[in-house]
Amino acid sequence: MTIHEPMTLATDLLLAALVLWFAARLFREARDGGQRSVLLWGAAFVASALAAAAGGVVHGFTDQLGPLQGGLWKVTVYSVGLASLLLVSASSYAAARGAGRALLIALALAKFVFYAVWMAGHDAFRYVIYDYAPALLLVLILMGWGAARRSVPGALWVVGGILVSFGAAAIQMKGPDLHLHFNHNDLYHVVQMGGFWLWYRGGLLLRDR
Repeated sequence: MTIHEPMTLATDLLLAALVLWFAARLFREARDGGQRSVLLWGAAFVASALAAAAGGVVHGFTDQLGPLQGGLWKVTVYSVGLASLLLVSASSYAAARGAGRALLIALALAKFVFYAVWMAGHDAFRYVIYDYAPALLLVLILMGWGAARRSVPGALWVVGGILVSFGAAAIQMKGPDLHLHFNHNDLYHVVQMGGFWLWYRGGLLLRDR
């Protein structure tokens, strides 16, 4: 069996395993502390890990998957959309309350439903970016505001993670191929590991308002 992009497969699976480990720690913290924000943050990590694993398999076994490739790609894009919904929801629990929180979550859910319907008939990755980038920007605003007011524990960690993730996305879109067997996608995965570590550190500290 030929692996089409072995390093991309390896870094995707490593990213998925690391993020799942982070998710397990976040779920334990949510169970012990009873914080819904931490629980939703951990769920976002599970969705992200699923996206990484499915995407890695698509990259690695493109020639062998046949009809399964389309299904796995849908798993990837829908998992990323679910992760963005969960990140916004978790941030809303940590940074807002009352009607403001309800409105933010309702808007995020409506965006996810629109995205899910749209992606049923589209496969281009740019639509994933169009959905994910605004969600991260909203989380950045919420956490930046929380950090400035010192009202959201862990907010600075999350802000740092988002900035690293934006840098990773820039690498994926325009970054260099450092080696014949280590391309821009592989570098993106490695940098994104650092972003998830920062998100994890911040997620452990989140508290519901």
